[in-house]
Amino acid sequence: MELRELCYDKAEYVETASGNKVSRQTTLCGSQNIILLGKVIVQSNAIVRGDLANVRTGRYCIISKNSVIRPPYKKFSHGVAFFPMRIGDHVFIGENSVVSAADVGSYVYIGKDVVIGRRCILKDCSMIADGTVLPPETVVPSFARYGGSPGVYVGELPECTQELMIDYTRSYYQHFVPQQSD
Repeated sequence: MELRELCYDKAEYVETASGNKVSRQTTLCGSQNIILLGKVIVQSNAIVRGDLANVRTGRYCIISKNSVIRPPYKKFSHGVAFFPMRIGDHVFIGENSVVSAADVGSYVYIGKDVVIGRRCILKDCSMIADGTVLPPETVVPSFARYGGSPGVYVGELPECTQELMIDYTRSYYQHFVPQQSD
């Protein structure tokens, strides 16, 4: 499946030396604690909460519009502690999704309107279907597809999932281009 050109307003995005494209309409809280390793797209109205704990993404990650990336936390008798969040390479996070996972592996597809509870672990090559709500501390194994509310195992992914996600995220990045002015 070939992606069509995804045009954006060049004035709305900041492009870094490592190829990250971040919308000016994005809210980056605690930007000193947010590490984007390169060729990451953060679309408009996304929120990344680096003020709570470190957030680190790998290469070729797409964080879609209106998504919230929030480090996981744990309640204790004396308060709340936030923990660092790691997102691997070639990860797609769909629109309107809230991700509070402890660890998102590489080659992971998270659909739109998904809620990933705190301290979940999504292993490499996994998929979360649109509209899924994963309860806190769920562990999604490699090559598993989860869906529903609450999110449960609904199927297996093919062994070529890694290659499919690499192709998808690279293609998405290459097709995410500034619109031509007349």
